[in-house]
Amino acid sequence: MEIGMVETDKKRKRNSSATSTDSTLQWSQWQLLDSILPTGGFAHSYGLESAIQTCLVSGPDDLKTFTLHLLDNSGSLLLPFVYSSTINPTLENWHNLDRILGATLTNEVSRKASVSQGSSLMRVAASVFTEVPSLKSIRDVCIGLGVDVSLHHASVFALVCGLAGMDSGTSQRAYMFMTMRDVISATTRLNLVGPLGAAVLQIAHVAEAMFQKWTDRPVEDACQTSPSLDTIQGCHGYLFSRLFCS
Repeated sequence: MEIGMVETDKKRKRNSSATSTDSTLQWSQWQLLDSILPTGGFAHSYGLESAIQTCLVSGPDDLKTFTLHLLDNSGSLLLPFVYSSTINPTLENWHNLDRILGATLTNEVSRKASVSQGSSLMRVAASVFTEVPSLKSIRDVCIGLGVDVSLHHASVFALVCGLAGMDSGTSQRAYMFMTMRDVISATTRLNLVGPLGAAVLQIAHVAEAMFQKWTDRPVEDACQTSPSLDTIQGCHGYLFSRLFCS
C-alpha cells in the first residue's frame, strides 16, 4: 500500500513538472506574437509604402486588394519554410532552409528586410526565452563559429516556434497573422486609414482561407503568386522620401 502511494506521488510530481514546463512554454509562445517584442517588424511595410507612392494603392479598396495579394504571396512563398523548420527544429535543418530561402528571395529590399527581422528575432529570442536554452546555443554556434547563415525571418521564426513547442499548424497561422498585423499597422502610420478602419481590415476568414490553401507544403512547392508585389517592394530603395525600411 505504501509502495503504491509512493509511486503515485512520484507520478503526480512528474506530471506536475511536465505541466509546469508546458505552461511556461505557452507564455513564450504568446510573447512571440506580442507586437511589443523588439524584432523590428513595424519598421517594414511589405512594399505598401512603395505602392502608395506609385499610386497603386490610394484608398481602402486598393488596400484590401493589396493585403489579400500579400497574404497569398506570403503563404505560397514563406509558409513552406515555416512548416519545414517547425516540424524539424534542428540546427542542420534550419541552416539548410535558411540558405534555400536566401536564394529564393528575389529582390534586395525584401532580402535585407528578412535578414534584419530574423537577426533581431534570434537575438531577442536567445535572450528572452531562457526556458529554451538551445536557442542561445544555436545563436552562439552561428556567431562564434562563423557559420554561413543569413538568419532570414521566416526560418528563424519557425525555429523558435518549433523549439518552444508550437505545432506546425499554429506556427503557420501565427506567421500569417504577424504579416497581416504588420502591414495593417503600416497603413495607419501612412495615414491611409484610421485605427478602426485598420481593425476592420484584419479579415480573419480570408487569412484562414489563405492558410488552408498553402499549409503543410514542402519547400520545393514555394513560389511567387504575385510577382508585381515583389517588383513594387524592390522599388522602395528608389523612393525620394520614405518612412519604412521596406
